[in-house]
Amino acid sequence: MPVVDVFRDAIGVVIRLAAPMLLLSMVVGVIVAILQAVTQIHEQTISFVLKLIVVVLFLVIGGSWMMTNLQDFALELFELMKG
Repeated sequence: MPVVDVFRDAIGVVIRLAAPMLLLSMVVGVIVAILQAVTQIHEQTISFVLKLIVVVLFLVIGGSWMMTNLQDFALELFELMKG
């Protein structure tokens, strides 16, 4: 397997692991921004704290799925190194 394929697979794993957290954080940020614009409350910590809570909850709920994906990729790399 060429090195380019390994890097492509690694980028795919990174996208699969990071995309859900980034998308959830973005959605929460947009919703909070809309609510802040409507209520004219411009406090930056509200958005930050809510994003942090959502990301931590996702890590608690989806952490095992993320670790399984990472372990599968690592095992695939070790198999390539063996033979």
